[in-house]
Amino acid sequence: MTFSEQMKADVAQIEAALAQYLSRETGEGYDRIFEAAKYSALAGGKRLRPVIVLAFCRLCGGEADKAMPFACALEMIHTYSLIHDDLPCMDDDDLRRGRPTCHKAFDEATAVLAGDGLLTAAFETAAAAKGLDAEAVLRCVRILGREAGMNGMIAGQVLDLGAEHRRISLDALNLLQSLKTGCLLRAACELGCTAAGCTDARTLEAAREYGEKLGLAFQIQDDILDIEGDARTLGKTTGKDARDEKSTFPALLGLEACRALADRLTGEAVAALDGLPGNGFLTELARSLTGRAN
Repeated sequence: MTFSEQMKADVAQIEAALAQYLSRETGEGYDRIFEAAKYSALAGGKRLRPVIVLAFCRLCGGEADKAMPFACALEMIHTYSLIHDDLPCMDDDDLRRGRPTCHKAFDEATAVLAGDGLLTAAFETAAAAKGLDAEAVLRCVRILGREAGMNGMIAGQVLDLGAEHRRISLDALNLLQSLKTGCLLRAACELGCTAAGCTDARTLEAAREYGEKLGLAFQIQDDILDIEGDARTLGKTTGKDARDEKSTFPALLGLEACRALADRLTGEAVAALDGLPGNGFLTELARSLTGRAN
């Protein structure tokens, strides 16, 4: 199977699994919260994080189906973070994945609750995973909590909010994005390995290194696209970082230096997997992200 074929197959399976996990019975009077959660979670997107979960599970010799609950849980967490990030009290965005953001399609209170609901549904989904021993499931739940929590992704969001309307150092920006973007990508790599039963320290460290480098390269490309991209192609508002006076990699380094840095980080992500059999898909995935248009 080619890279493109594998990617399409994985995304299709993830979409179907997400829809199934979110198609629960609702009570009369509060079905709106499920509608809002599904509106955001099933709106498409790259599904990068869950794809990486499945890919690392296969790399470690596991069955991708056993990793699917954790892949979907991670995507629920990612979606909740986008819903909350778009709120007026945070980034105040009106467009996400080519359509109105959750708080615009519904209302702010419903968007907050939909995000809360997806976060809690993620842990319910992960904890109910079948086919793995209890210790492996517990490790996966811990990974999700650690990387999405107050020392992880949330810390990155706090730093991001504090960096508006002022210039920060490159070291501070690296830390910010390592937390805000990198944490869930590192989680994806580690979840896939853990779902496959991998306990090899070298493999787990390589997976985390891949996620760390890929996360920074991905964010740099995102920053470039905010300047050069087209809103219709991206499915979100462009030029917003400059209007909000945010510290970004292009603002600190310039576009050409950013392209070179993204290429270097991508190479380091790929190099982290050297010597691991079956790393072809993850290598191609990393290289595809720096040249993306959305």
